Amino acid sequence: MTGPVTPQVVAHRGASHDKAEHTLGAYVAALEAGADGLECDVRLTADGHLVCVHDRDLRRTAQQRGLVSTMDLAELNELDFAAWKNPWADLDDEAPERDDELDRVLTLRKLLETVADYDRRIEVAIETKHPTRYGGLVERRLVEMLGDFGWDQPGAPVRVMSFSFTALQRVERAAPGIRLVQLVDKYQYWQMLRRVIGPDWVVGAGVNLLREHKKLARKVAAGGRDLHVWTVNTAQDLQLCVDAGVEAVITDRPAYVLEQLGR
Repeated sequence: MTGPVTPQVVAHRGASHDKAEHTLGAYVAALEAGADGLECDVRLTADGHLVCVHDRDLRRTAQQRGLVSTMDLAELNELDFAAWKNPWADLDDEAPERDDELDRVLTLRKLLETVADYDRRIEVAIETKHPTRYGGLVERRLVEMLGDFGWDQPGAPVRVMSFSFTALQRVERAAPGIRLVQLVDKYQYWQMLRRVIGPDWVVGAGVNLLREHKKLARKVAAGGRDLHVWTVNTAQDLQLCVDAGVEAVITDRPAYVLEQLGR
């Protein structure tokens, strides 16, 4: 697959096509596949820990009632965040033995430590979820943690993403050096946001938006901005992104996308 730019390949919630999303196992698989970056969503627990979980409740990924925001990390640690991905594993004699550490709730700190210890530079795209009962505390805790790693400065291997313009403004005020990505899933939202977002902010678009509005990439580029696109899982969508000069593609299938790019 050829084009003007070879995009950065970012694993969406890890190698989530094959492994349970947001588990350490999914991220290790993505790193072993050669992903350039990892994407995660973060939420705040009742006792103030940032954990990598997409949904506000636990029904889909932990098969339990309850909200992430009302539970302590110790309570979440008791839950299995991987069994839902392969519910018949216990009946499969040839299934590999499971490692609990790879299947539990993953804290953002553990993910960042894994990246910091890796033998090559790995980018991390961190999305803060809103609305949340903790409001701006999520961004404050996130900036504090990035500071612990020295990753609140220009050139750090992290970027913060959100659909919430206000959330990204909070990050910008607290740590102007952190790269920001304004997520957009509807063209009319882009029409409004393009007038107010910072001049060096990245635009993050859903691949459906890029399909439906092929001029979007040109307009973003004309404004001097980089474009990141999610969730790119097919050769057709990847070619669309390559042709559009997209800087980063976020995919559930990092190994497949890297293969398509000849890497």
